[in-house]
Amino acid sequence: MQAWRVHTPGEPREAMRLEEVPEPVPGEGEVRLKVLAANVNFPDALLVRGQYQIRPPLPFTPGVEICGETEDGRRVIANPSLPHGGFAEYVTASARALLPAPETLDDAEAAALHIGYQTGWFGLHRRARLAAGETLLVHAAAGGVGSAAVQLGKAAGATVIGVVGGKAKARTAEELGCDLVIDRTSEDIVGQVKEFTGGRGADVVYDPVGGDAYAASAKCVAFEGRIVVVGFASGTIPAPALNHALVKNYAVLGLHWGLYATKDPAAIAACHAELTRLAAEGAIKPLVSERVPLAATADAVQRLADGTTTGRLVVVPALDGGGSR
Repeated sequence: MQAWRVHTPGEPREAMRLEEVPEPVPGEGEVRLKVLAANVNFPDALLVRGQYQIRPPLPFTPGVEICGETEDGRRVIANPSLPHGGFAEYVTASARALLPAPETLDDAEAAALHIGYQTGWFGLHRRARLAAGETLLVHAAAGGVGSAAVQLGKAAGATVIGVVGGKAKARTAEELGCDLVIDRTSEDIVGQVKEFTGGRGADVVYDPVGGDAYAASAKCVAFEGRIVVVGFASGTIPAPALNHALVKNYAVLGLHWGLYATKDPAAIAACHAELTRLAAEGAIKPLVSERVPLAATADAVQRLADGTTTGRLVVVPALDGGGSR
């Protein structure tokens, strides 16, 4: 089979190689899956660069999220077992962790439903306790992670402010249903949020960016607001001023979704059931901007790493030849 492999960490276009390799052999408690679609995530870029908290043995295949087909024909969502990641024709995954792919989503959409939407749901509902009528501020609202949070916020009855970088991304955020879109490249985030909320600020801030985005969040979060720290796509990890959180009465909440797999796996299944329901109702739908063939994977990972993408890039091996749902 064909699989992208990393022999030496580096930038995706240089470090990733498409090679012929044997199909992976399932270990105890695992199953082999045919990859129908593999979503490109920011952790994939970090894995390739050798900057992720998990460092699989070299050589390895990145790709942490797929929609696949079992040997008995079931369509499922899975997190492949590294070092045999999803940017390949076949993967192995834990049999116990397989989730049914929603019938209302195609392969590429189903592949993009899991990590981003589970992160959004746990961040907004379990950590921040977002309530209907509250104001939610989402950074990188036109990206894969941000767009999921926007949709989940709207589904929860929140007023959603989306922060983006550039006019094209602003249009995407508007189409997603943001009640206010702020272009950080030309507009003042803090001033716009304060004006829109009558000086109150945002009740919940969803931040997958860090750096300057977090600094702005602390300045425009509401009294008793909650800032959910999801990631650091900017490359800069902020150092929160706890005295500021004290005098302004807001909370800084960390979210590492992967911990729920060991701490509370039943919650992941329950969340997936809720996401499946929302997808069936049309309240959420992954924003798949491009479906790319397996041969173009390294370029897709590089573009995501460079921050030039909108929505989700999803690798569909069948586009190299063959059919997909």
